[in-house]
Amino acid sequence: MLSIIIPTLNEEKYLPRLLESIRRQSFSDYEIIVSDAGSTDKTEFVAKEAGVIFILSNKIKHPSYQRNAGARVAKGDILLFLDADSQLPENFLIKAMGEFKKRNLTGAGFYIKFNPNRFYYNFYSGISNFICFCKQWGNYPVAVGAGLMSFKNSHDIISGFDPEVRLAEDYDYCYRLSKVGKFRMIKGVRLLYSARRIEKEGFIVSGLKWLHMGFYTLTHQTIKKDIIKYDFGKF
Repeated sequence: MLSIIIPTLNEEKYLPRLLESIRRQSFSDYEIIVSDAGSTDKTEFVAKEAGVIFILSNKIKHPSYQRNAGARVAKGDILLFLDADSQLPENFLIKAMGEFKKRNLTGAGFYIKFNPNRFYYNFYSGISNFICFCKQWGNYPVAVGAGLMSFKNSHDIISGFDPEVRLAEDYDYCYRLSKVGKFRMIKGVRLLYSARRIEKEGFIVSGLKWLHMGFYTLTHQTIKKDIIKYDFGKF
């Protein structure tokens, strides 16, 4: 079984869209766990109304903590971590699961396509996808945390996400997963990645923030302090 884990903090607007895109999938052997950091909006209501598992994990308000909390209660042997503002295209799950198993992967990431997909956003998605493609073959693979897949036992072996890593915790997770098995990018389908950060902060500001974080991650440094303002739960 697949356990889909969604960290949330005030996601009443975007969570329904993701849950609906999951509901429309042809693959059905899954459970959905919404791991909430203490939302003050209607996120809990949205989750429970949709009939998914809802847990409150608000000791630390950081996606790493919420992802790990969700993984602890997961019943599936494969975990899929999704951001609440992501969406899944048609047949995403059946294609991703099929490829994950066929290629004998321990962990996997997804190439992204911005949603909405304005043509100039392709500049950023193109750079991100190119970096992920190249680095999957080396010692320091990376992937965007909006969509990550792993075996639950491998997640447990590396003790999940490191809550002390403040930014680019997804890159750190990919690196550590690759040390216990094969990590690759899924080729057969792309994740619809929310452009809300670009639309809120602007094309240039968002790009500069990603560039700043990229310097650390490309030099294999973990970011254990808030070098930039990268909000969780304020969209």
